[in-house]
Amino acid sequence: MALVSSLAALSLLQNEGGVPVKALVFKPKTAKSQDPVPIIVIAEATTQTPSSVIADIAEVKDPRLAKDDLTQLFFATTAVQFGLGHLNPDNASKCKLVLDINIENASDDKVYELKDNDSKLLISARTLKDFLCSLSNNILVANFIALAEKKPAQKPAAPKKDKSVGKLDDAKLIGVTVDKNLDFPGWYQQILTKGEMMDYYDVSGCYILRPASYAIWERIQEYFDKKIKKLGVQNAYFPMFVSSKVLEREKDHIEGFAPEVAWVTRAGSSELEEPIAIRPTSETVMYPYYAKWIRSHRDLPLKLNQWNSVVRWEFKHPQPFLRTREFLWQEGHTAHLTFEEANKEVLQILDYYVGIYEELLAVPVVKGKKTENEKFAGGLFTTTCEGYIPTTGRGIQGATSHCLGQNFSKMFNISVENPDGADKPKLFAWQNSWGLSTRVIGVMVMVHSDNKGLVIPPRVSQYQVIVIPVGITSKTTKEEEQKILATCNKIEGKLRQTDLRVTSDYRTNYSPGWKFSNAELKGIPLRIEVGPKDLQKNTVVAVRRDDFTKTIISLDTFEKEIPDLLEIMQAEMLARARAKFDSHRIIVDKWEDFVPALNRKNVLLSPWCGDADCEDDIKDSSAKKDDEDDEEEDEKAPSMGAKSLCIPFEQPELKAGQKCVKCDRLAIQYCMFGRSY
Repeated sequence: MALVSSLAALSLLQNEGGVPVKALVFKPKTAKSQDPVPIIVIAEATTQTPSSVIADIAEVKDPRLAKDDLTQLFFATTAVQFGLGHLNPDNASKCKLVLDINIENASDDKVYELKDNDSKLLISARTLKDFLCSLSNNILVANFIALAEKKPAQKPAAPKKDKSVGKLDDAKLIGVTVDKNLDFPGWYQQILTKGEMMDYYDVSGCYILRPASYAIWERIQEYFDKKIKKLGVQNAYFPMFVSSKVLEREKDHIEGFAPEVAWVTRAGSSELEEPIAIRPTSETVMYPYYAKWIRSHRDLPLKLNQWNSVVRWEFKHPQPFLRTREFLWQEGHTAHLTFEEANKEVLQILDYYVGIYEELLAVPVVKGKKTENEKFAGGLFTTTCEGYIPTTGRGIQGATSHCLGQNFSKMFNISVENPDGADKPKLFAWQNSWGLSTRVIGVMVMVHSDNKGLVIPPRVSQYQVIVIPVGITSKTTKEEEQKILATCNKIEGKLRQTDLRVTSDYRTNYSPGWKFSNAELKGIPLRIEVGPKDLQKNTVVAVRRDDFTKTIISLDTFEKEIPDLLEIMQAEMLARARAKFDSHRIIVDKWEDFVPALNRKNVLLSPWCGDADCEDDIKDSSAKKDDEDDEEEDEKAPSMGAKSLCIPFEQPELKAGQKCVKCDRLAIQYCMFGRSY
C-alpha cells in the first residue's frame, strides 16, 4: 500500500502511542448522469465530522458515508477497511480531500497513529502533512468545531401561534387544557406531566421517569427478559465509558453517532490524557471482549443482553421518551457460527418486539426490513417494526433487530477454527444486535390517550383498578360509611389475590367527581365505584377508562368479571388502534397521488425500484413547500418529505411491468413511505 511504502521507514516505533487519526469516505448526492466525486475526510479520531459541515466545506449536497460499491470502484477495498494507505496520486486526483484543522495546526513533532489493517503506524504530523501534500495540492482545511457551532442563517420569523387555538373550552386546571387534535405538542407535554409519567430535569433533554412510567418499563422488562432467556440469552453489564481508540475501531458504524457522542475530558481540576466517551451504543465496548472470550466454535453461540442507559447528545428539539439525551433501553448482542442461526434469531427477536407493542401496549405495528439507506450503519441488514400516530399521520420506528453479518467480527477479530478441520480457513462469527428503548412509552401515550388524560392498556398499567367510595354525604350514618369502606377494602384485597394491581382513593377532602377526574388523568384502566345504593343491590359499578362504558357487576362474581373486563378492554384498544392504522395505510402507485395522500395523514405503500438515489428523490420531492400550517418547531416535523419506513414483509402483489412510483425503472417491491418521528 502507498502509505506503508512511503512512510514505514519514517514510523516512530519508539513511541508508545499517538493521537488516532480516522480517514472517512463520503459520497455526495450526485445526478444520475454524473459520476460521484468521493470526499475523503482526514481528522483526529475525537473530532466530530458532521455531514452538514462537510457539505459546506466541499460545496456538495447531502454527503453520506460511502458504501462498498464506491470504495471498491475507487480504492479497491471495502468501506470498513479503507485507510490512508489506499490513497495514491491517481485516485486522490479524482476526490476532494478535507483535512481537520487540528492536524493542519499540529506541531511538526506531534505523533499520530494510523491504522493499516490490524497494525499501527506512528508518524509525526509533519510526515503526515507532507504525505497528503504529495497526493494533492488542493486540500480543503476544515475547522469542524467552529463550523458546527456557527449559527445558521435565520429564517423569517413565523407568525406567533395563538395559544388559545388549541385550548379546551371546558378544561379544568387539574386536567389537560389543550386539544389533542389542535395542539398536539402542547397536549403531549401536559399529558405526561399532569398524568405523572415524567418530569423535567435541570439538564436539557433529560427527564425523570416517575413511578407510573417506570412501572410500564418493568412490565416490558418482565415480558422480554422471560422470552430471551428461553433462547439462551444471558444478562450482563459493561461499563458506560469507552476510549477514543476503541470507539474509532469501527469508524463507519460510529460516525453515524459522532455528532451525538458525549465526552468526558476532565476529572476534578485535571484534564484527562485521553478523552473518554460515554457509550452511544455498545458494539465497540463489548466486541473486544467477545474476541477474547470466543476461542473455539464450541464457545458459540454467545448471547448477551444489557439493560442499561445510553447517552446521545441530541441537539434537535428533544421530546420526552421520543428523543432524549439519555434513555433506558435493552441491547442484545449475539455471536453465531452460521448465518442461518443468526438470521433465525433476528426474526425471532423482531417477533418478540411485535409482542411488546401488540400484546402489552395494544399498539399495532408493521414488520419489515429497512432500506440500505436506513439500515444500521455497518450492519448487513436491519429488520424493524413500524408504528403509526393517527393524530399527526406520522410513522414511528418501534424497535429494530439487526443482522450485523461478519463486518464487526472481522473488525474485532471474533474468529474460531473451522469445525471441518485445521486445514480449512478460520471462520468469523455472524453477529446480531437488537434493541428497544423507553420510546415505546411515548408511542403508547400518543396512540391511546385523549383530552381527559392518559389511557394506559391494563397489561402494563402501574395500577389496573382503582376503588373509589361514593355517595357518602353528611346524611350518611357512620354505620353506612363503615360498611361502604369495608366493602371497598374487601374488593381491594380480593382483587390483589387474583394478581391484579389495585389502588384506592379514600381521601375525604376531595369529592368523588374530583377523584374520577384524577384517575382518568392518570389513565387507570378501570374505576370501581362503591356506594350505598350499590350495596343495597349487592353490586358495584365498573367504569372503563378507554370508552367510559359502565358495567354493573355483582359482588358475588366481581373476582372473575373484573379480570375478564380488563382483558376485553385490552383487546378492544388494540382493535381500535389497528383499524385506524389500517385505514391510513394505503397503496399509491402513481406519483401524482403520492403527496396528496401523504397530506391526508396516511402512510403509503408504493412500488419502488430499490435505488437509493430514487429514495432520496422521493423524500425531497414530497417535502411540503408551504409550511404556513405547520408550526411545530422541529426539523423532523411533517414539513419534511416522506422517508422510507420499511419494506414490509407482507407485500402486495406487483402488477406485470409495474413501474416505480417516482422514476421510470421497474419496481422490485413495495416500500412503506411516510413522514416520521
